[in-house]
Amino acid sequence: MTELTLQLTIMAHGGAAMGRDEDGRPIFVPFAIPGETVRAQLTTEKRHFARADLLEVLEPSPDRVEARCPHFGTCGGCHFQHMRYDAQLKHKQIVVGDQLQRIGGFNNVNVRPVLANPSPWQYRADVSLSPIPDGGLGFWSPKEQAVIPIESCPIIHPRLQELWQDFDLELPGLRKLTLRVGDDEALLAALEVDGVEPPELAADFPVSVALVLPDKTAVSLIGDNYIMQRVRGRDFRVSPGCFFQPSPAAAEMVVDAVMAYANLTGAETALDVYSGVGMLTAFLAEKAYQVVAVELNPDAAADTAVNLQDCENVSLYEGLAEEILPWLDAAPDVVVVNPEGGMETAVIQAITTMKPARLIYVSSDLPALARDGKKLAQAGYNLVEVQPIDMTPQAFQIETVSLWQPKADI
Repeated sequence: MTELTLQLTIMAHGGAAMGRDEDGRPIFVPFAIPGETVRAQLTTEKRHFARADLLEVLEPSPDRVEARCPHFGTCGGCHFQHMRYDAQLKHKQIVVGDQLQRIGGFNNVNVRPVLANPSPWQYRADVSLSPIPDGGLGFWSPKEQAVIPIESCPIIHPRLQELWQDFDLELPGLRKLTLRVGDDEALLAALEVDGVEPPELAADFPVSVALVLPDKTAVSLIGDNYIMQRVRGRDFRVSPGCFFQPSPAAAEMVVDAVMAYANLTGAETALDVYSGVGMLTAFLAEKAYQVVAVELNPDAAADTAVNLQDCENVSLYEGLAEEILPWLDAAPDVVVVNPEGGMETAVIQAITTMKPARLIYVSSDLPALARDGKKLAQAGYNLVEVQPIDMTPQAFQIETVSLWQPKADI
């Protein structure tokens, strides 16, 4: 296969550094760093770009460091362990602006410096494992195109490392096992299996076990059917099939950014779409006159009812946002959205028709944010500012909180 020498200039979304060949074609090289000169081997060639494997670093970047994990480069969970943490943040900020310009057409976006995670290692409060054909559990490896066994993982919480190593599970039909640890270090194992019949299990150490059904609701098999996470002094119950930020410390920074952009005085109506277990809803309710929350997952809605039982100014609607919003009798001053992926066009139309003075978009999917942002711009909203937050250090993903306002108000 073709080998070539490249000078790398920029980090691309997805974790690969980019250089250009003699014809100007972009070449993407994982595990390299902008500023380096490398020897690489082409693996995938397209008309307008190519991908290559890193063979040798000829001129290393001063930002290059030794990776902590023996599986780095094979396991697909981390992309930046070879890079100093401050350099990771710098390149992530550049990637945010590049994606918004390249996909959304936004030029000169005010992208603030990425907020550093206070715990760049051992931060993950959840981990998902898949069965290995020969037995045991591991991580999917893009390089091997298979699930591989893992000895250790430096980005997950130490209690999950202990649980994982003690876990002995032989369960036919297992598709995925997600382990979670709560703020009180309580442990939860969530199983996803072929079929919906609950297996018979026994645990000889303190761990709760639940079965997650295809609709993301869960059935308790052993112990509590939830964990508790604490954010900015509030406790949140989180059921097994419900989303919660992987880094609770960074989740607090998301709350702070949302509340700063919301700029509530106590007189506003706020709308929280894709509200999950009510984390953002709770803090909005502390500062707004009233809050309307919309969430599809029945278990997340049930968690919200528990988590916000002290809030008397919240109305919760369970169902599809694209079905609820067009019929919702509300005139929100502030709208917060936190979709998994992007928003349906009907949701964007419904929200922009309400003409909120502030729209705050929380996302870990940059391409989806850029695509939705293009539609928001067409509907009369300007992108004011983006605050990136490093929810997942050592990985390429970036959490963003962005503020949008009607063009007439800018």
